[in-house]
Amino acid sequence: MSTQTTGGPAPAPQVRPNRMVNGYVTLLKTVREAGLLRRRRRFYLTLFIVLLLLLAAAWTGFAVIGQSWFQLVIAAVLGVLFTQFGLLAHEAAHHQVFASRGANDWFGRLLGITLVGISFGYWNDKHSRHHTNPNTIGRDPDIKPGTIVFYPEAAAERHGLMAAVARRQGYLLFVILPFLGVALHVDSFKFLLRHARTEHRWLELGSITARLCLLLGIAFLYLPLGMACAFVAVQLGVFGFYMGASFAPNHKGMPILPANSRVDFLNRQVLTSRNIAGGSFIRTLLGGLNHQVEHHLFPDMPRPQLPAAAVIVREYCRENNIAYTETSLLGSYLIVVRYLNRVGLSAVDPFECPLAGQLRRR
Repeated sequence: MSTQTTGGPAPAPQVRPNRMVNGYVTLLKTVREAGLLRRRRRFYLTLFIVLLLLLAAAWTGFAVIGQSWFQLVIAAVLGVLFTQFGLLAHEAAHHQVFASRGANDWFGRLLGITLVGISFGYWNDKHSRHHTNPNTIGRDPDIKPGTIVFYPEAAAERHGLMAAVARRQGYLLFVILPFLGVALHVDSFKFLLRHARTEHRWLELGSITARLCLLLGIAFLYLPLGMACAFVAVQLGVFGFYMGASFAPNHKGMPILPANSRVDFLNRQVLTSRNIAGGSFIRTLLGGLNHQVEHHLFPDMPRPQLPAAAVIVREYCRENNIAYTETSLLGSYLIVVRYLNRVGLSAVDPFECPLAGQLRRR
């Protein structure tokens, strides 16, 4: 005789474990137990002091050289140093420097607004959206169509002159990059003026304005007009080129995800990121961005710990058949150029007869 029970709690539904979610949890536990998430304050303090000394030396050189075209060398050095400070501010924004969130935010904010001239609020807003949805159409601001388009659907909407630019955009990339410095400064002002609820908005706006006026004032007060214009142009151009060339190899030419994609976190971060091979020189040159896969998996991991994490992540990806991409710096640029040119071919040929195109599609 069978018995039937009524009432009482319903049996718990079977929950199917997500292998990739569990895999990431295991990976995170491994790097944490290896001590790879510990802060390296001494490293960052040393780096900050070295950069400050180099900045002081550059401005001393400016004072000593006087009215000479050799000032353009100083301008180029300043462009490099401001980029290095920007990379350091990027690490602070990811809370890689200090254990305290507030200390990281203030360090990054002060570096960004006083030395680099970029709004911390603007950068955090833009870069956080990128990290959440890298290479995802409509969600990653870094692939939002602009002068350059990063996926065929955006290129197909280009017509006329912009279509001509798109079809050659790979070759034009390194011509466009020097203007990135100006764009970052302009976008910072636009963000601060339009977003009234930005934290410490007036502090950032006032500091960025004061920095800009100070830099322009020094150049135009102590140098002849033409030389001062060239000095500012070189500084901004080197800053824009170096900043753009540091970030371009990381995701451009990697898989583009549709807006409605539901890829798990681990695959999303690994498959859309590219590492750059090289030792301590490349790591210093790119501010740790050469370990882009590990940076996206563990955004708050300090720069010196990334190489050790790469060994662990690479082995995990090999065991689980996840494509782990790494190439040389020059190789990455060649990949990016070829990819952008291929995307640009989707643009409407500005010299093509629209009627002929319609007949061909029929």
